[in-house]
Amino acid sequence: MDRVFIEGLEVDTVIGAYDWERGIRQCLRLDLSFAWDNRPAAAGDDLTLALDYASVSSRIQVFAEQAQFQLVETFAERLAQELMDEFKITWLRLKVTKPGAVPAASGVGVEIERGCR
Repeated sequence: MDRVFIEGLEVDTVIGAYDWERGIRQCLRLDLSFAWDNRPAAAGDDLTLALDYASVSSRIQVFAEQAQFQLVETFAERLAQELMDEFKITWLRLKVTKPGAVPAASGVGVEIERGCR
């Protein structure tokens, strides 16, 4: 199985359960891996047959700008579904890190895997 990945994508969004968090934007760091058959794109050097990570990254930025969730878990689930539906991705792994949420940790968050490999 081929994989396309995006690592360390930073997005600003409204995220958090506390009242003070509801009025600010916070940074989330995303690491993603997608199942994708790269052979057709590589055979013809054809971007239209590739999973265009620039387009995926742009879509994630728009999603984050519009999102207003309390839980990182909800952010991850909804984003995973949006990406799978829009880009016809059959499997993905998504790690969402919320830096600074726990002062003694560099980050906390969730990692999910959805779909079939």
